[in-house]
Amino acid sequence: MTAQSKIGALIMAAGKGTRMKSVLPKVLHNIIDEPILFYILRAVFKTGISSLAVIVGHEGKMIEDCLKLSWPDVNVLWQREQLGTGHAVQVTREWWRQHEHVLVMNGDLPMLTPQTIQSLINEHMNSSSDCTLLSFITENPGSYGRVIRSKDNQKVSIVEFKDASEDERAIKEVNAGVYVFRVSSLIKIIDNLSNDNAQGEYYLPDVITLMEKYEYGKMKTLAFAADEEELKGVNDPSELAELTGMIIRRINSYWMSRGVRMVDPNTVIISPKAELEEDVVLAPSVHIFGESFVGKRSKIGAWSSLTNVKTGQDVTFISNVIAEDSKFEDGAMAGPFAYIRNESEICEKAYVGKFVEVKKSRVGKNSKVPHLSYVGDAKIGIDSNIGAGTITCNYDGFKKSQTIIGDRALIGSDTMFVAPVTIGDDTATGAGSTITRNVPDGALAVARSKQKNIEGWTNKKREEGGGH
Repeated sequence: MTAQSKIGALIMAAGKGTRMKSVLPKVLHNIIDEPILFYILRAVFKTGISSLAVIVGHEGKMIEDCLKLSWPDVNVLWQREQLGTGHAVQVTREWWRQHEHVLVMNGDLPMLTPQTIQSLINEHMNSSSDCTLLSFITENPGSYGRVIRSKDNQKVSIVEFKDASEDERAIKEVNAGVYVFRVSSLIKIIDNLSNDNAQGEYYLPDVITLMEKYEYGKMKTLAFAADEEELKGVNDPSELAELTGMIIRRINSYWMSRGVRMVDPNTVIISPKAELEEDVVLAPSVHIFGESFVGKRSKIGAWSSLTNVKTGQDVTFISNVIAEDSKFEDGAMAGPFAYIRNESEICEKAYVGKFVEVKKSRVGKNSKVPHLSYVGDAKIGIDSNIGAGTITCNYDGFKKSQTIIGDRALIGSDTMFVAPVTIGDDTATGAGSTITRNVPDGALAVARSKQKNIEGWTNKKREEGGGH
C-alpha cells in the first residue's frame, strides 16, 4: 500500500471571507479562468492522493454545485455552524477517521505546489510524526501564529499573535495552515479543544499545543519550512489581484521554458488548463483560456483571445481574433478582427478574414471568407471563395437552418443565402443576389431585380430644390 493510499485530504472552504466583500464564497473567486479552489485541488491530486473532501459552510451550495460539475469525485462535507477551523475538523471526523493520516489545509492557497505537499507528506511519514505542519519564514510575520521549536527540533508548538510575548512575536517562522495528522493521534486530541477565546471559536492550531503536551510529550510534532511565496493566502480583492499576477507569471515562465516565445509576457494570460507546443509565438495582450491547445509554430497576433480552441500546426491569427469552442487545422489563418465560435471548424489552409463572423460552421480546405461576411450554420467545401458582404440567413425567428456550399464555388459579393439552401460544386453567384433555391453543380445563380436608369433625375431634383 502506497503512502498516498493511506492519506485523505481535507480542504477547508467553509468560511465567509468577509474581507472579499462579495456574495461569492472566497474559494470560488477566479484566478485567470478557474476558481481559487481549482488550484489547491489540482495540486493535491497531482501528489497521487485520490481521497479528497472539501468542507463547506457559508454559501456552501454554490461550492457544492461547482464541485459536482468539475470535480465529481471530491466529497462535500458540511460545517453548518462556522465555529472555527478546529470545529470544522471535529464535525467531519466520520470522513477522515477512515484514513491512517489526514492532510488538512486551507482552500485559499493557490500557489502551493504538488512538490511542496509531497515533501511535507514525506517528512511526516519518514519521521513517524503525529503531526507535521507547513511553516514559512517571513520578514513581515504580522498576525500569523508563531512556530516555536524545541532545542532538539523534535517538538513544535504554535503561539497565536495575540497570546505571544514580545520575544515570541520577534520569531519570523509562522504557521501556514497546512497540516498532516496521524489519525489515531488526532482522534485523541480533537475533542479537547477549547473555545475560551474572544471569538468563541475552536482553533485547529491549538491541536498542535495539545499534542505537544499530551502525556508528557509522547506525541511528536514537527514543522517543515517551505517557500513563503507558495503559502500566500487570499483575504481581499487586493491579495486576489496580487496572486493572479504571480500565477500568470508562473504559467508564462513555464511555457517559455518549453519553447513558447512571448513578445511581452507581462500582457499574456494563459489558462492553467491550456497546452502549447514549441515554437508558438504569442504577441502582446494574447489571452488563452479554458482547455485550449495551440500547435507547433502557430502565431497568435496581438489582442487575440482563444477559449477552448484547438489549433493544428502553423496556424496564424493575424490580430484581434476572438475564437471560442472551435478548431483550426494545419495552416489555417484568421483575422484581423475575426470572430469564430460555437464549434466551428476552419480546415487546412482555410482563411477567415477581416470583420468576418463564423458560427457553428465548417470552412473547407483552401477556402476563403476574406472580409465583411457572416457565415452561420453553414458548410463550405474546398477551394471556394466567399465574396465580401456574404450572409447566410440562417434564422427565421423560430429555428436555425443550414446553408451548404460545395467545392470550388465562387460566391459574388453581397450574396444572401436564405437557408435552408444547397449550392453545388463549381457554382457561382452574381454579386448582390438573394439565393432562395438550390443551385445545381456548375451553374451561375443570379437573383436580383433588373436595373432601371431614370435619366435626368438629378437635374430635376435640383430644379425642385431637393438637390445641391
